[in-house]
Amino acid sequence: MHDWRTGTMKRQWVASKYSYQPHHHPKAFTLVELLVVIAIIGVLVGLLLPAVQAARESARRSSCRNKLKQLSLGCINHESTKQQYPGGGWGFGWTGDADRGSLRRQPSGWIYNVLPYIEEESLHDKGSGTTGTGKMAANLERFATPISSLYCPSRRSASAYPWQQGWSLVNANQPTVAGRSDYAGNAGSVYVSPSSPIAPSWPTATPGADAGPASLADGDSATGHMDQVATVATGIFFYGSLTKLADITDGTTSTILIGEKYLAPQNYTTGRDGGDDQGALVGANKDICRWSRAPGSNAIQTPKQDVSTSTNHFRFGSAHAGSFHAAFCDGSVRTLAYEIDEILFENLVNRRDGAIISAGEL
Repeated sequence: MHDWRTGTMKRQWVASKYSYQPHHHPKAFTLVELLVVIAIIGVLVGLLLPAVQAARESARRSSCRNKLKQLSLGCINHESTKQQYPGGGWGFGWTGDADRGSLRRQPSGWIYNVLPYIEEESLHDKGSGTTGTGKMAANLERFATPISSLYCPSRRSASAYPWQQGWSLVNANQPTVAGRSDYAGNAGSVYVSPSSPIAPSWPTATPGADAGPASLADGDSATGHMDQVATVATGIFFYGSLTKLADITDGTTSTILIGEKYLAPQNYTTGRDGGDDQGALVGANKDICRWSRAPGSNAIQTPKQDVSTSTNHFRFGSAHAGSFHAAFCDGSVRTLAYEIDEILFENLVNRRDGAIISAGEL
């Protein structure tokens, strides 16, 4: 073929077309190169994993805050409707009775009484209108039901956990499992119970005075004893409590309503911790109420992160690192450091000590 521009034949084109072209194989990874790549991936995973874990914990914290918010709003709506916060109940020997209201005739505590205000009305009303064995069975079914809004996702799943007691509730059949709560009502700076600091005169339920009255009739006649305990109590929820908004003389923005409770990690699922061995739907006791001081102690107990080397049935705390969440009586939810000043914390759980707390202190 003649190239009209150069006047030469395209021999080079022909040669290149039909000449041998060597085949080049792609270069394979050597073992050293492969190990280097694996090492780099390992380093990247090591760098990313803490970030992923932190993001997940942040989401769990947010969920925990939202649950406290809903519980606090439920209590506030109860107060708005009834002019009193949910009643404290009679003691750990009792669970809810759907036909006895939410004040002093109700043997169960604040968590049971707030159920209709947190979209759990059907659970609250289980057994309504029934008597005898039918009511006992319905009360047991409710008692064994886990309520998702009561569990902190950083601690444990919303499940029923073992009932390890050798005795039964007064008004329900023998449990084998119980729904539990990771949140506790503020019972104040002074420990009170059905038997402390004022002993009851009525017959007590099994296994002792803090289980509450032995019968409905005894409970209904115990209002005078409840009044005596109320003169000592400084919190919002406690045995026989009927706290009104006007009783929070330190102000709703300076008084804790509900907080996360301390629980040793080895007992998250066992049902053997003294502050987590009853259930969420019992009357006032350590499972659903916490204080800034343990009985017989002058030491102030600030909140504490869960640790396996320590059990404590009375203090607030949580599974979160660095801080725990508390809902205040105005409905706000705040994050409080474990290093919070002892006196400041005790002021926050005492609704009527006269302490003035500024926003900058929290």
